[in-house]
Amino acid sequence: MAASTTPTPASVASSTGAKPGPKGPERMTGAQAIVRTLEDLGTDLVFGIPGGAVLPLYDAINRSETLRHVLTRHEQGAGHAAEGYALACGKVGVCIATSGPGATNLVTPIADANLDSVPLVAITGQVGSNLLGTDAFQEADIRGVTMPITKHNFIVTDPNKIPEAIAAAFHLASTGRPGPVLVDIPKDIQNATVEYSFPTKFYMPGYKPTTNPHNRQISAAVKLISEASRPVLYIGGGVVKADAHRELLEFAEFTGIPVVTTLMALGAFPDSHPQHMGMPGMHGTVPAVAAMQRSDLLIAIGARFDDRVTGDVDTFAPHAKAIHADVDPAEIGKIREVSVPIVGDAREVLLALTKTYQNSTKYPKPEIEEWTGYLSDLQDRFPRGWEPTEDGKLNPQQILEHLSAEIGPEAIYVAGVGQHQMWAAQFIDFENPRTWLNSGGAGTMGYAVPAALGAKAAMPDKEVWAIDGDGCFQMTNQELTTAALEGFPIKVAVINNGNLGMVRQWQTLFYERNYSNTKLREEASYVPDFVKLSEAMGCESIRVTTEEEILPAIQRAREINDRPVVIDFIVGEDAQVWPMISGGASNEEIQYALGLRPLFDENESAAEEPATIHETVEETED
Repeated sequence: MAASTTPTPASVASSTGAKPGPKGPERMTGAQAIVRTLEDLGTDLVFGIPGGAVLPLYDAINRSETLRHVLTRHEQGAGHAAEGYALACGKVGVCIATSGPGATNLVTPIADANLDSVPLVAITGQVGSNLLGTDAFQEADIRGVTMPITKHNFIVTDPNKIPEAIAAAFHLASTGRPGPVLVDIPKDIQNATVEYSFPTKFYMPGYKPTTNPHNRQISAAVKLISEASRPVLYIGGGVVKADAHRELLEFAEFTGIPVVTTLMALGAFPDSHPQHMGMPGMHGTVPAVAAMQRSDLLIAIGARFDDRVTGDVDTFAPHAKAIHADVDPAEIGKIREVSVPIVGDAREVLLALTKTYQNSTKYPKPEIEEWTGYLSDLQDRFPRGWEPTEDGKLNPQQILEHLSAEIGPEAIYVAGVGQHQMWAAQFIDFENPRTWLNSGGAGTMGYAVPAALGAKAAMPDKEVWAIDGDGCFQMTNQELTTAALEGFPIKVAVINNGNLGMVRQWQTLFYERNYSNTKLREEASYVPDFVKLSEAMGCESIRVTTEEEILPAIQRAREINDRPVVIDFIVGEDAQVWPMISGGASNEEIQYALGLRPLFDENESAAEEPATIHETVEETED
């Protein structure tokens, strides 16, 4: 590991997507130096809310001719908007907050970005240096608070170190495993005078991420792959972060190996591709779960063996060896024993695997015709599906099928957390990377609306839809005002079942229908009335209660591009997400519940008629 990093302005710019800054010192305030460094790093937009400890910075922002500031209605909204911006375009997202409660309101999006590897820089104001540690008005040790949930953080006590700290934060956030970095700057440091020049070096002891995999590990992986009879590519969000979707497609098609994509990787491999088995895990497809459980080789690229994928680790893919490639060496072997560890960027790993395989005369492609035939049979037998509700109310799945068919795979879809998130993952067709944004690791309610705003800010020519639940929507819908006033005409589809849906589902299945504190409104009422509320915040709004109204409402929303649009879809409260493996249970449960035939049992014929996941699980429960 290197003791220090001494990049040139060009190398810093390259790692962050920025243009090199000017040469030579200029006299300015520390606050102006923050803005100038952001500009020199190529930042065009930041999200935030002013307050006493960042007034010098906001004075400088208002004088900038190139840096746009988006005034959100809550600091949490600023953080999630910066996440949505970063995920949609791949650049570093930036959010700003004042000291004390302003800074602590950023904790949730920072934690979210940390778990989902989002390149985020949070800049917070702090009380004056002479007041630190005195419990001064709006003082909070935000550096200490966020230490466990940031990739790194700084407090700047020397105004001349501001450019270095900001540039280093961008470099850390965007290289290696992406993540959040916080820079805390006292008010007096912002007011001080500095000699500004873009930093040519910064000191980061021990930080030198490995991006190029070791040839020996690549060769060992190719050997294992060639010997496998039931391999599966287990693809995580790291493939999206590394922009490695083309390399994944090339390697998958070259080898013919089936692919599963986690919740964070949807769009990294086309849903329509015959080798795609779908999403694995708790609410995954039958072919994806079976592909992993019955494989003899897991090829994990940019995935972290999350508990929502593995279930009970001891019974997860019990007969499979594992190749695990990740840019973060701490993830490799953390959950599952690994036969071949590969440290490196997902794109570089896939390139190396393909090149080694193509140039090898020693290792043939794996012979997997029987394996792919078995999985293809599962795809035919267990297509996605849903049953009409008993109360005659709208099916959430039906709404999302209509949405996907009408809008198509070029749009960006942003989900909140809960049932609607899983239905969106299951029933929207994803063909492209960076078109599916959601809170995976933290499971943050209230993520969708501000993240959609940020995605629209990053990609103004893209159609952006937030898929939200009525519970999530009530946490951060104030950011619709931001979207309306700042000119971000996002669309919001609220799947409104009047309940905290996923919690209610667990209460139905595991708590004897003891619905404790999950009802959000009375069935016959619209309190709150999302149509009136959205209109009050400057949006167009539509309520949909019948099947015939679904498509016209979606089409009407697409015609309106001068303000946000909210569609309030009223659905039944008892719709559930299927399939479902309970938390911590074995993935084998889905195999037993669905009565899957033994692997390669030629004496047992497939089902005569395809059975939907919903039908089969309900039959098993009965």
